[in-house]
Amino acid sequence: MSEPGSTSAVSMRDVQQLIARKDEIEAQIKAYYDVLEDQKNIGMEETLVDREGYPRADIDIYQVRTARHNIICLQNDHKSIMKEIEEALHNLHARDKDKRQRDEAEAKVEALQCNQTLPDAFAKVDAVTPGSPASMCGLQVGDEIIAFGSVNTNNFQTLQNIATVVQHSEGKPLSVTVVRDGKSVHLGLTPQRWNGKGLLGCNIIPIKR
Repeated sequence: MSEPGSTSAVSMRDVQQLIARKDEIEAQIKAYYDVLEDQKNIGMEETLVDREGYPRADIDIYQVRTARHNIICLQNDHKSIMKEIEEALHNLHARDKDKRQRDEAEAKVEALQCNQTLPDAFAKVDAVTPGSPASMCGLQVGDEIIAFGSVNTNNFQTLQNIATVVQHSEGKPLSVTVVRDGKSVHLGLTPQRWNGKGLLGCNIIPIKR
């Protein structure tokens, strides 16, 4: 078990072990109270001498004193372990709270990053032919293009800009960035001849703003 106050090392197993020890102490205390009950139900305070000041003959004096002593010691142990359990639970909850706060902070940062303003798309994928270079690189219908090789939102004028890049990049990988489900997705596209159907195998249409 870690030192009280150490939030990093406390585990649920530690707490469970402390609770098991507490239950064991409580069982021992009960067993000794049962001993006292068997001794004329004498309890913890009743006198052990008769009216004349002699040890009582109707009870086992040694057994009663031993039971009382052990009960007092065990009650002190019980009080101590209850404090340990309280501190362990506090530390465990504090650690879980810290972790939850870190997770929430990371989630907020991630959300902010995802919600950062993306460039306006200048074109959109209208159709993709299965088995084509466009399909193989992962382009999907509905993808909005914000970068296609050297063509981007700032320099795009017409679809001929994309066609020129494709013609000059046959057999060479192109970096394509699209917006999909509100997030930017980076793809690697290699224009190449396939089945005599051009270099891409997809239909791209301009987006009018």
